[in-house]
Amino acid sequence: MKGSLRHRDFRLLWAGETVSQAGSAATRVMLPLIAVETLHASSMTMGVLNAAAWLPWLLIGLPAGAWVDRMRRRPVMLVCNTVSAVLLLSVGAAAWLDALSAGQLLLVAVLSGTADVFFRAAYSAYIPALLPREDLEDGNSKLEASESAADVVAPSAGGALVQAGGAVFGFLADGLSFLVSVLLLTRIRAREAPPGGERRRAPALGPEIREGFAFLVRDPFLRTILLCDAGMNLFLAGTQALAVVFLSRTVGVGGGAIGVLIALVGLGGVLGAVVSPWLARRVGTARAVMLCAFCGGPFGLLIPLTTDGAGLAAFLVGDFCLTASIVAGNVIIVSFRQAYCPPGMLGRISSGIRFVMYGTIPVGSLLGGALATALGDRGALWALYTGNALCALFLLQGPVRQRRELPVG
Repeated sequence: MKGSLRHRDFRLLWAGETVSQAGSAATRVMLPLIAVETLHASSMTMGVLNAAAWLPWLLIGLPAGAWVDRMRRRPVMLVCNTVSAVLLLSVGAAAWLDALSAGQLLLVAVLSGTADVFFRAAYSAYIPALLPREDLEDGNSKLEASESAADVVAPSAGGALVQAGGAVFGFLADGLSFLVSVLLLTRIRAREAPPGGERRRAPALGPEIREGFAFLVRDPFLRTILLCDAGMNLFLAGTQALAVVFLSRTVGVGGGAIGVLIALVGLGGVLGAVVSPWLARRVGTARAVMLCAFCGGPFGLLIPLTTDGAGLAAFLVGDFCLTASIVAGNVIIVSFRQAYCPPGMLGRISSGIRFVMYGTIPVGSLLGGALATALGDRGALWALYTGNALCALFLLQGPVRQRRELPVG
């Protein structure tokens, strides 16, 4: 056994995340479909619903990283996954009682988003505790591949469940998937180092938050990549808020077919995760990041050309290639950050990055809804995918373009 799979604790983490990601991938299709087909939500409502899930990153993204740096990471992850399980099971129960409302979906989106803020801050900082530096890229590649594989298998099942009226079972399965992840996390044997020395026990969070964010802002590599990623997230959040509405109402695709399309697009993520280590070795990590950013964005411009029948190929090819490039770039960038940033600040730096990146998503979701109201779904997608492609230009303003490899340490 080679690479990250040599480590038992990482295998448990990987298995738990694979299961919970499969449930979450199904829910990402079920929630908007239920909102559109059962609650008859408008494009603007869909934008608000998508924004609600990411709003916690704006509100608590920065302090969450400082809190996590003061705590052992695994207990935080256990609590977050338990909370997510309870929330999703509550949606399934409401659907079973025919009492589901847009208000409940919004509340669950905000609360589960809050749990995700803490989980992601702990998760990113926990992986280096399970893997040596030389296995980080391989481990991140496997985690991204699992998430992408879940995006292949689960969405078609989620779409079929909604079409057949079985949303109750879908949300039940997603809630149980988080409980399975909790069970596997409890079996990890690795002992975490204490969360810090005397300084970490100081009561003031403000200086610690500023320290992590200042490191991020001052460093030219982290800053340049973050600007590019945040810009892309802004525009892609708008497209994600509109994707199901566009396919369902504008193009006229059924729920089951939408699930199949999204599943096939997920194969692009699998491909990106698998080829990213090879790509980094072949052209260098810095050049690979540039290649993914500049080559992936233009494929998004195929998506607004989508029509029913054979015209669905435009959506499939465009989103497949765009997803492959995003995932490949993410694997390389995440591995770079984990190896490059000081371990004692990794939780705060990771949360600072997510605060900026994910903080753009509620804004982008509302932007997508507003553009769809003004221009129609197709016109909004043209504007959003054009903006996404142009964000690659940020990488020309920093040191990434001048190097073959990103620095480590």
